[in-house]
Amino acid sequence: MNALKLTESIKNREISVAEVVNSCIQKIEEINPQINAFLTISKESALEKAAMVQAQIDNGESVSPLAGVPIALKDNISTKDIETSCSSKMLSGYSPIYNATVVDKLESAGMIVIGKTNMDEFAMGASAIGINDTVRNPWDLSRIAGDGSAAAIAAGTVPLTLATDAGGSLRQPCSFCGVTGIKPTYGAVSRYGAITAAPSLDQIGTIAGDINENVALLSIISGPDNMDGTCVMDKPFEFGTNAGERLDGIKIGLPRNYFDGEISNDVKNAVLAGVAEFEAAGASVTEFEMPLMEYILPAFYIISCAEASSNMAKFDGLRYGYRSENAKSLSEVYRLSRSEGFGLEVKRRIMSGSFVLSSGHYDAFYKKALQVRAQVKETYNKLFERFDFILSPISPATASKIGENIDEPLKMYMNDIYTASVNLAGLPAVAMPCGFDESGLPIGLQLIGNSFSEAKLITAGQVFQTRTDYHIARPTGGVA
Repeated sequence: MNALKLTESIKNREISVAEVVNSCIQKIEEINPQINAFLTISKESALEKAAMVQAQIDNGESVSPLAGVPIALKDNISTKDIETSCSSKMLSGYSPIYNATVVDKLESAGMIVIGKTNMDEFAMGASAIGINDTVRNPWDLSRIAGDGSAAAIAAGTVPLTLATDAGGSLRQPCSFCGVTGIKPTYGAVSRYGAITAAPSLDQIGTIAGDINENVALLSIISGPDNMDGTCVMDKPFEFGTNAGERLDGIKIGLPRNYFDGEISNDVKNAVLAGVAEFEAAGASVTEFEMPLMEYILPAFYIISCAEASSNMAKFDGLRYGYRSENAKSLSEVYRLSRSEGFGLEVKRRIMSGSFVLSSGHYDAFYKKALQVRAQVKETYNKLFERFDFILSPISPATASKIGENIDEPLKMYMNDIYTASVNLAGLPAVAMPCGFDESGLPIGLQLIGNSFSEAKLITAGQVFQTRTDYHIARPTGGVA
């Protein structure tokens, strides 16, 4: 059930919070063996919280628009006394002693944290290959989902999830799984308690079945936090009601060079059909050439690997994380703990990051990447003088077969070609389904806005959603 309708049913006493939670848990236990979307199910704590929220509702106390709604969290968002492993052997068994700020906000709003979702180890990758095998796409179990949070929504196990996005790791899974997500402006949502590999790029965002559910959730988690110096909002977002079906006067930019090269015809046609819907709603769409295309991915991966190398240094077998039982000396504690505790992709990025930060290479790589980042931000500033939004594909292709690109990391990195610049510039973006390929797999598009333009961006997304029905489609070839 839609999260907003679910809350309405709870408040009208048509269904209890405990019944909702038990129903979700039953669905997770039934479907998760097929899709591996969940690492942890917090049954006891969820039912305890459900009883508390139900008591508030029964007593007539004021509750939030999402009170009683279950939500799942990506496994790199800290939850007190609930395992938060980042899908890595390095943090297996780790239960934080505190909640991430977003979790405290969810619980204050009466929402029920029902479990933690699977992901790529420390969110490094694009296939969601973690400690609990690969997350399978509910539309086709032989294909990747990109992330457990999106797969959980697509499979109908929970109505809402939170995930992180450092270079597309929220938006791409939404595209692969046919669901809707919002990656907010950097600084709009507290990152305190999020275990991120690249803190200057990563941002917590929302995933749901439709954009209005996302809006309600973003209103709860956004806003100030004294625990996070990068969180710059004075108050949470306040969004209006659904905008209707017109976008008269809105100017949208369409980067023509995004539609060259390796993009599949199915993706190109679906996104261009989405463009036609925006034009039919009154928006004017103008093509332009996106500058710096050949530099965006190299700059992104240099910066993200450098930050990952620095952040992962704390997992050394002494202070934090897994400690090898085979170590016989201090040097072996470091070497074996990190060798055994980290997976291949994490090691690859740590080594790459250490290289670009090393003496003799810092100026040649890292410093230049930072200069490109500044130019990317300036490019977007100039574009938003001409356009209200930028519309683009999310991924060059639909979900790939599981294991298809595992030995070709460069091909895997190319999936970020349309999404990475958004994180380099710290901009907001909405990911929405816009069609299907010839085999029935979902395809998504993204709308990119200027910093803190979420209200305007979401209005455009709501108009697109009222004119299409892709968001109500459910998996037919995988998990029903």
